Amino acid sequence: MSIFERYLTVWVAFAMVAGVLIGLIAPALVGMIAAAEFASVNLVVAVLIWAMVYPMMVGVDFGAVAGVARQPRGLIVTLVVNWLIKPFTMALLAVLFFDYVFAPWIQPEDAAQYTAGLILLGAAPCTAMVFVWSQLTRGDATYTLVQVSVNDLIMVVAFGPIVAFLLGVTDISVPWQTLVLATVLYVVLPLIAGLITRRALGSQQAIDTFSARVKPWSVMGLIATVVILFGLQGQTILSKPIVIVLIAVPILIQSYGIFALAYGAAYALKVPHRIAAPCAMIGTSNFFELAVAVAISLFGLNSGAALATVVGVLVEVPVMLSLVAFANRTRARFPDPAAS
Repeated sequence: MSIFERYLTVWVAFAMVAGVLIGLIAPALVGMIAAAEFASVNLVVAVLIWAMVYPMMVGVDFGAVAGVARQPRGLIVTLVVNWLIKPFTMALLAVLFFDYVFAPWIQPEDAAQYTAGLILLGAAPCTAMVFVWSQLTRGDATYTLVQVSVNDLIMVVAFGPIVAFLLGVTDISVPWQTLVLATVLYVVLPLIAGLITRRALGSQQAIDTFSARVKPWSVMGLIATVVILFGLQGQTILSKPIVIVLIAVPILIQSYGIFALAYGAAYALKVPHRIAAPCAMIGTSNFFELAVAVAISLFGLNSGAALATVVGVLVEVPVMLSLVAFANRTRARFPDPAAS
């Protein structure tokens, strides 16, 4: 692992602090970045996400895609957890905590906003950052791509209805253009670039050497994205520290619970670790770029829903790093196809 990967928790912590400080010291700069949008997709963040994904796409060998059909169990676990379980458990936890457990400390109108934000997080499985988590667990890049691509296709048709159902709103405005554009920006374009790069490099040795050189850009893209997101909500985070903790509680329970469910199911089904780890990471991690964009478009930049989605980012990075470490420590417990 590079120095960026080895100390990723430290870099992310610095990025969170730096984002809050920049938001307070240079609000005009943050405002300019926030205004750089098209179809509710922030173009600056899109470039950074692209930088995260591209190095992994270079490692994708489409000649191995047929292997996914021979090992469907990982994909089945991902789809069941992401679309039949995760959105509903997130909504259940949000209602349980904000309407009952935390009711003495939160106004009902604020509780509704926080619940809405968590529903948006729960209905948006990870698209871009899962490639980082997959790489850190030595996951199968091609299989991860297929899992993410299938999730994106389902998201286009399922995200709106699931969110509308869970929010109890039948006329919710769903940014379909945002969903399609996000898929193109975060999956299609980096994939095309990766395939072109592989062809230009030729040999596997040259591809491996190039991948090692560009790999740090994934982590730097992640760090820069965290800076921007925390810059956008810096003032709110500082003014409501207790609320941040309260919002984080159901997200933490959901994250570790979903990972345990997906990882345990993959283990029970004897899915190889290089597939099982990314399979569990996709369900645990969230497509927070989409959740933030939809929360802002539906409820406003300074809404409780937008704040809840940003808290999701705050919680997600350290949680995912802890799960990456756990997955790496338990690798030997999974079947190794190479040994058979």
